[in-house]
Amino acid sequence: MTKGSLFIISGPSGTGKGTVCKELARHDNIYLSVSATTRDKRVGEEEGVTYFYITKEEFSDMINQGMMLEYAKYSGNYYGTPKRQVEKMLDEGKNVILEIEAQGALKVKEKMPEAVMIFIVPPSIKELKSRLSKRGRESAEEIEKRINTAKWEFSQCPKYNYVLVNDDLETCVKDTLEIIKATNERQELIERLLKEI
Repeated sequence: MTKGSLFIISGPSGTGKGTVCKELARHDNIYLSVSATTRDKRVGEEEGVTYFYITKEEFSDMINQGMMLEYAKYSGNYYGTPKRQVEKMLDEGKNVILEIEAQGALKVKEKMPEAVMIFIVPPSIKELKSRLSKRGRESAEEIEKRINTAKWEFSQCPKYNYVLVNDDLETCVKDTLEIIKATNERQELIERLLKEI
C-alpha cells in the first residue's frame, strides 16, 4: 500500500480555509486532522471529531515526549496536533490535511519536510475585510487586529508550495484536489521506480 501524503492548509481568518477543508474531507481518501485541546468540551462538540479533549497535564506530557507535531496556547488553553494519529492515517494510505496557522505550519514542515504546504488567500484585502465584517462576530478593532495578523501571514506565502485564491469555493476545492492527486501520482511513480532499481 502506498503511504498517504501530508498536506498543510493555512490562510488568514476569513479566507474560507475551514470550509475548503470540510469539503475536502468529504472524499474517502482524505482525513482532516483533529487537534487536541485542554479547553472544556462545548455543547454539540464530539470527542475525536471536533477535538481530542485532554488535561493540561496530559498535554504537557505529550509535548515532553515529542508526541505533538505543533502546539500553541490561546486564552489559557493549549491546542496542538497529535503526531500519532497523523502517522496512523498516513500509514493507512490516507491523505492527511492539517488546517493550521502559518506559525504551526512551519513547525510541522521542520519535522516533516515532505509535507505539501498550501496557502489560501482571499481575492483582495478589501474582500477579506468585507468577509470578516459580514460574519458579525468581531468588533471593528478585532477585525483590524485580524487584518494586521493577515499581513504577517501573507509574508509567509513564499515558504508554501502553493498559493490558491479562494474567490469561488468550488474552484478552490477542485484546485486543491488536483494538487493532492498530482502529489499522490508523484509518490506512486517514485515508489515504483525505486522498486525497479
